[in-house]
Amino acid sequence: MDYAKPKKIFIVDDDSMLTEALEDYLTRKIAHQVFSFHTGEECLGHLSEGPDVIILDYFLNTVQKDAANGMEILQTIKKHYPAIHVIMLSSQERYGIAMQTIQKGAEQYVIKDEKAFEKIASLISEFN
Repeated sequence: MDYAKPKKIFIVDDDSMLTEALEDYLTRKIAHQVFSFHTGEECLGHLSEGPDVIILDYFLNTVQKDAANGMEILQTIKKHYPAIHVIMLSSQERYGIAMQTIQKGAEQYVIKDEKAFEKIASLISEFN
């Protein structure tokens, strides 16, 4: 693995407190470029910037009623940029939802709990 290669990480979550905390954690722990977006559409508008990893919230449509949800954004990312690693992040603990996101192209599904940030940092370190 090439740990020296800087990774560009996008965090997509409508919870601004979570995105700030996760951005700070990842910047301190693994020192990569980290950018936050509060809607999936915002993230899609920046995909040409070449993120290596996207941490994507399963529920995104709480900011705007007509906003796309995490599954829709995941499918769009994978259709146009299949090489981008996507980690789904959610408070949903249902196995079916986790499996559905993996089947649609997410590398991992991480539950929002006290160990979530640690798990995400570990997963990102494993991606080439």
